[in-house]
Amino acid sequence: MDFTLTEEQKLLKKNIGDFARRELAPLVREIDEKEGFSWEIWHKLASIGLPGLAGPEEYGGAGVDSLLTQTMVIEEIARHDFSSAANVVSNWSIMNLLTVGNEGQKDRYLRPLCIGEAVGAFAQTEPNAGSDVASMRATARLVDGHYIINGEKVFITQAGEAEFTIVMARTSNEKGTNGISALLVDKDAPGFILGKKEAKLGFRGSTTRSLAFDDCRIPASNLLGEEGKGFKTAMKMLTGGRVITAAQALGQAQAALDASVNYAKERPQFGKPIGSFQLIQGMLADMAVQIESARLLTYYAAWLKDNDQPFNIYASMAKTLATDVAMKAAVDAVQIFGGYGFMRDYPVEKIMRNVKITQIYEGTNQIQRLIIARELLGEKGSFREMYGHNKT
Repeated sequence: MDFTLTEEQKLLKKNIGDFARRELAPLVREIDEKEGFSWEIWHKLASIGLPGLAGPEEYGGAGVDSLLTQTMVIEEIARHDFSSAANVVSNWSIMNLLTVGNEGQKDRYLRPLCIGEAVGAFAQTEPNAGSDVASMRATARLVDGHYIINGEKVFITQAGEAEFTIVMARTSNEKGTNGISALLVDKDAPGFILGKKEAKLGFRGSTTRSLAFDDCRIPASNLLGEEGKGFKTAMKMLTGGRVITAAQALGQAQAALDASVNYAKERPQFGKPIGSFQLIQGMLADMAVQIESARLLTYYAAWLKDNDQPFNIYASMAKTLATDVAMKAAVDAVQIFGGYGFMRDYPVEKIMRNVKITQIYEGTNQIQRLIIARELLGEKGSFREMYGHNKT
């Protein structure tokens, strides 16, 4: 195991960090207050190739398929702007799903994502089907060469901004996650209905809406991959997303530590900086130890993937540890800042609001713990099957 970075990785990390510090960090408060996806910022990201960094070169991407490199890039962006990092990750995930499409689908949908001209959305969650995907009720019936979709989806990132949405729906009556297919739905498809824009605790630099499908009609050629295997394919394709979610959390955790250290050096109480008090020193030391431990596990999971080693359980471990560590680091940072930490003029309250979502999306941390435990016990069950986990 060698974590020595190549010269290309070092240069990329430095350049991304410089860009994020210069172009994104000054806009964080504005992003948070406007509460919506910013095409201006997306075009900034596109100017240095970030939306398509993980995309295939033949479709305009940079072809960076190393999960470790992707992890470091996202961590560096998230250190300065969580929303931009999360939006880039969402774009990469949708590009990854589109790689199972045919050439016509890739040219039509994948290319615009790679060059930053468009964004897509992924619609799986329903009002009564979050972690319990087997309860999905959205259906798609094949009638005269078209799929007719009916149902509802909630918490869909970039809904309303996206040119198209990958919709998961049942195309057969098979039980569990069998019979769920992935379908490409253009934003102007008849029967495709946008819900209200949600007001959120954090991750405010994106647009989140519900979706409804009322006899939504799309061509049968918009089936993505094989019929009935959409969900399982998606889970296998997106397992690396848990490592990337860990990277988002790590970036914000590091930002919380950076801010806390600087504040502890400057804030005077009882005639000296609060950083001279042992209780504050202990909090800072614990934050640093926990963040570095989570970083090593996250990088290890990514390294395993890059070296074709079994990594699924480590992806769940990294996601769980890094996001829990980040949440604790954010809460401790607010405590160190005291009353100022509760104010929006200071950065740490935004960090606390942002990192909470990392414990929820890409599979809640409770689900991750179930996956880890069942893997350790060698059990076969719905969670292992649902999320595509196995020892290989």
